Amino acid sequence: MLFLDIKPLSVNEAWKGRRFKTDKYKGYERDILMLLPNNFIVPEGDLELHLEWGFSSAGSDIDNPVKPFQDCLQKKYAFNDSRIVKGVQIKHKVKKGFEYIKWELKQFNCN
Repeated sequence: MLFLDIKPLSVNEAWKGRRFKTDKYKGYERDILMLLPNNFIVPEGDLELHLEWGFSSAGSDIDNPVKPFQDCLQKKYAFNDSRIVKGVQIKHKVKKGFEYIKWELKQFNCN
């Protein structure tokens, strides 16, 4: 898995109403796009996305940060995230200031 030293962004923090990104989301997107490696190649075919979240709040929902992060992957690597057919998530409680995201995007193998 690849490691990003950044706090995951919740969907609740991502949108103003229905159509407008919050300033916090715009900053998160900018930071994620800068932190993601340039040399990553998206595999062909169906994909599975493995995510590990380091949250400083035990009350954080495991699914809230998925969409903003997944959208950043899609934007950075120019693929349609509808190709993701499997998602695996784990969350860990960490001290404030030590939030992180680990991720792996790989070809889905149904066997």
